[in-house]
Amino acid sequence: MTTSEPSWDFYRTFLAVLRHGSLSAAARDLGLTQPTIGRHIDALEETVGAELFTRSQQGLLPTDAALALRPYAETLASTTAALLRVASGAHDRVSGTVRISASEVIGVEVLPPILAGLQAAHPDLVIELSASDAVEDLLLREADIAVRMVAPTQDALLARRIGTISLGLFAHRNYLELYGEPKSIGELRHHKLIGFDRQTAYIRTMLKRYPMLDGISFAFKSDNSIALHNALRAGIGISFYQMPLAKRDEDLVRLLPEIELPLDTWVAMHENLKTSPRCRVTFDALVSGLLDYIKTDTEQKRS
Repeated sequence: MTTSEPSWDFYRTFLAVLRHGSLSAAARDLGLTQPTIGRHIDALEETVGAELFTRSQQGLLPTDAALALRPYAETLASTTAALLRVASGAHDRVSGTVRISASEVIGVEVLPPILAGLQAAHPDLVIELSASDAVEDLLLREADIAVRMVAPTQDALLARRIGTISLGLFAHRNYLELYGEPKSIGELRHHKLIGFDRQTAYIRTMLKRYPMLDGISFAFKSDNSIALHNALRAGIGISFYQMPLAKRDEDLVRLLPEIELPLDTWVAMHENLKTSPRCRVTFDALVSGLLDYIKTDTEQKRS
């Protein structure tokens, strides 16, 4: 083990090899040559005094030492990315990069028109959108602003509650023409249901609120929210769906209106970013756009 401090490039290479499982794939990702990637890993191993990867038929497998280093390398990566985002923006005008974290559904289905209006008003603003159901840490600056379906619990966050998005059961008209419409919760057991291949937070909430649904099996399962929504639209079966989204598709029919799940919605960012012009206008645009989106749900219930 050496006492010299390794270059950040070595950690960036280390993360790429971890993610891709081979020197060649990491080289393609980073735009470097395979020998350069190999030299970076050799230098990092010499610095930490431990082997980081072992070869197998599946590619390069991380050792315990590599797994121990991983969270620290990821923190370096997010800090470096945040530094570059801060440096990209002028302090007196709206410009530079803002990274937004949102769930797959919100990121793909809801945010694009909101962000289109934002960038039309501020042409020098660059948006990075992380559409994933994984929660990115705002304190570690993995994202600048997050749209979350749970109340933020960390201190040092500036958070605005948007309201509640309602989830209801829906099916495509084509499905109902083939299989009929369930008239009770019990009849759902005789229908094709669409759901996650793992138990999510809102499934646990659903079972707590409607225990009679426990034990119902799914005919179509996926760990991807967009795949589930497209299965619903294709007429594969019955699924939970956000009410404002359902209003956009006249072929989706609401079933069993007594079943409804609330999805609490928040926009949050680190309080240190409130003086940043690019983050402030982005935060305000997300709040305004999501309030309009939820308003669609409220108006639908009244009509």
